[in-house]
Amino acid sequence: MNTTQIKGNWNEMKGKLKQQYAELTDDDLMYAEGKEDEMYGKLQQKLGKTKEEVQQIISDL
Repeated sequence: MNTTQIKGNWNEMKGKLKQQYAELTDDDLMYAEGKEDEMYGKLQQKLGKTKEEVQQIISDL
């Protein structure tokens, strides 16, 4: 999944991520807007997963 697809489907993905990982807040997920690397870092930190694992989670949504 590329950046354009992520941005295009972001609202749907946010909902799915919040359902699966209740500890994520709207503020955590707002990092997506133009800050992809920061978003991955924030998700890694919150979820305790590697960047690759976070990318796989997002790809699987």
